[in-house]
Amino acid sequence: LWPMTQLGGEFMPQMDEGDLLYMPSALPGISAQKASELLQQTDRLIKTVPEVASVFGKAGRAETATDPAPLEMFETTIQLKPRREWRPGMTPEKLVEELDRAVKVPGLANVWVPPIRNRIDMLATGIKSPIGVKVSGSNLAELDRVAARVEAVAKRTPGVSSALAERLTGGRYVDVDIDRAAAGRFGLNIADVQEVVAGAIGGQAIGETVEGVARYPISVRYPRELRDSLEGLRTLPILTPAGQQITLGTVARIVIADGPPMLKTENARPSTWVYVDVRGRDLNAVVTDLRRAVAKEVKLPPGVSVAYSGQFEYLQRAAKRLKLVVPATLAIIFLLLYATFRRWDEAALIMGTLPFALTGGIWMLYLLGYHQSVATGVGFIALAGVAAEFGVVMLIYLKHALDERGPDPTREDLEAAVREGALLRVRPKAMTVAVILAGLAPILVGHGAGSEIMSRIAAPMIGGMLTAPLLSMLVIPAGYILLRRRRPASRRAAVPTPGILP
Repeated sequence: LWPMTQLGGEFMPQMDEGDLLYMPSALPGISAQKASELLQQTDRLIKTVPEVASVFGKAGRAETATDPAPLEMFETTIQLKPRREWRPGMTPEKLVEELDRAVKVPGLANVWVPPIRNRIDMLATGIKSPIGVKVSGSNLAELDRVAARVEAVAKRTPGVSSALAERLTGGRYVDVDIDRAAAGRFGLNIADVQEVVAGAIGGQAIGETVEGVARYPISVRYPRELRDSLEGLRTLPILTPAGQQITLGTVARIVIADGPPMLKTENARPSTWVYVDVRGRDLNAVVTDLRRAVAKEVKLPPGVSVAYSGQFEYLQRAAKRLKLVVPATLAIIFLLLYATFRRWDEAALIMGTLPFALTGGIWMLYLLGYHQSVATGVGFIALAGVAAEFGVVMLIYLKHALDERGPDPTREDLEAAVREGALLRVRPKAMTVAVILAGLAPILVGHGAGSEIMSRIAAPMIGGMLTAPLLSMLVIPAGYILLRRRRPASRRAAVPTPGILP
């Protein structure tokens, strides 16, 4: 029980994919030029680490509907050198810590994730970090305030390496407020002015160019130097129906206004997300502490709700399924045991000893520093099946040895039969355990893609092979003696009673 209380919880161990993805987030309102400068700066800092082979970064979104990334979101793919070229003693965990220390840019919240897993998480939950806090409501100002408060609480939570809340305010927009009266004096209506704004500033498609099988639109608009400032926009020329040339500032008021850089909805409600990265602590413990701290320190206004997502959502779903799978597995094992022995007490004897057989697996996880996950759960289910098999074979040997003692054995016969049957199982048991250990040991110490998951499956089995044989050879025979012990029957010859025929 003690090592079980020391184990953490996670959905699946982080797999070493060979490369890394650096996905920091900046505050909204950043210009394209500043985003390019920060991207180049972080690329140079990452390249200073000797284990990095190449760095390629991207800011903003690609030309695809499946990548709605804002300009302040960076995606930098880091290709690492082969493991044999790393410095002695360097591990993927130490490498991420060194990269995190090397890349310290004010205004950027670092997130280091494996590329494949990150894509799967973002497609499934939309969260790029291990933990995501989704704040939903109807008032954008309240959402922004609550998200900032959750970010501050998350940064103080042990195990959180970085936390960043999306800002619903901070975006900059150029508002063109058309003066109807002034436009009417020049013979212009609202549509005429809007057409000039859309075409001259936003661009108007006049055709397309064909390059092989690709087609690209041809857009015409004013040069950048004429529209890169408010004063330049106000002096943009407009031709009236009467042939007069006026400026856009004559018929419209042009100002810069604040607004949300991007709006998201969750369950038909506006929402904002807080990205929380975890390092050096298990996911379950961090979420437990974060939930407790948010419930205590963050007061939610009416209509505002908080939900937790990311890999933690997978963990909750897996735990919910395991609560059904594990009892169902144990029930099936019990029914199979009863079908084998036709006795409830003998089936209960083997089922009652299974927790003792699993102690070796729990201690092995604790000694290796592994957390409880779906992979370790699979290993424990397999270990329970092997331990039950050990118990079944041992019980069959004991019953066979006892049957050879006759229909009414004494207590001495029972103990001798149990000792004889248990000794017959020592050599087959040793051979079985040796084969299982020889087959699983390379998995536990192996390296490469996927070894993190396979080692979590093999660890409970290897630890259980140290306790399950001892259980079947020592505990089950003792339990069987207690189960079948009877008062010693007298084997003396019956003496005829006087007056009664024998």
